[in-house]
This record gives sequence, C-alpha cells and structure tokens, in this order.
Amino acid sequence: LAAWCSVVLAYFRYHKLHQLDVLEAQESQLFNNKRIQRKLSTEAIQVVLEDLRKKGNLEWIDKNKTRCLIMWRRPEEWGKLVYQWVSKNGMTNSVFTLYELSNGDDTEGEEFHGLEEWLLIRALQALQSEHKAEDRKST
Repeated sequence: LAAWCSVVLAYFRYHKLHQLDVLEAQESQLFNNKRIQRKLSTEAIQVVLEDLRKKGNLEWIDKNKTRCLIMWRRPEEWGKLVYQWVSKNGMTNSVFTLYELSNGDDTEGEEFHGLEEWLLIRALQALQSEHKAEDRKST
C-alpha cells in the first residue's frame, strides 16, 4: 500500500497534476499498464486513495467521492518551502501578493513557483496557524 501511495504521489508530482477523476482512474496510465494488460481494480484504487486521505495528501472535491485533489506535498510542506525562501532572502515582515509568490520573477526556480492558487492559499494558511504569516486583505 505504501508503494502504491508513493507511485501515485510521484506520478502527480512529475506531471504537476492535482486532480483525479476516480471514474477515469482505472483507465489512466497510472493504474492501467496496457503493455502487460494489467490494471488495478476499482476497489484497490479506493484503498490507495483512502490511505492518501488519511496521510493528508488527498481531499475529496465532492460528497460522492468521484473527484479528488491529490497533494504530492501537503500544504504544511509547501508553507515550509515558502517560509524558507522568505527567510533565506531576508524578506520576513514583507508583504507579498499570491501572484508574486507563485509567478513572480523572484521565485522562479523555486519549487513553489507556478503552484496553483488554491494550494498556495492553503500553504499560507498553514503558516498563519504557526504565526509565520498574516493575511492582509486589501481594503
């Protein structure tokens, strides 16, 4: 089970994906090896996804559990990377926009550069809970 979780996270990381449609999953190259004609059963896929949810790497988008968000890094881990970058560059107590953090020239080359906004927001919320960031909404 741990191996499957690692494979799923590595696949999503490599392809920079964040969403999975469970109904399409069994036919995806992630769970279906057409060359050797083997695929993971729907039940086994559900077990893998549930384990990822328990570890904090998956959240269901809908109540029917047909679509989910897969986070190959948890928001806390992304937050840590952002905070390390801010600290390393002597920019604590500075104000940043979401755009500056995810798409700015200064963050080019950082792992969080290009991060989807919803995940960046969650990363910053994790930093807020540690009192390492503040949300300063424009007035």
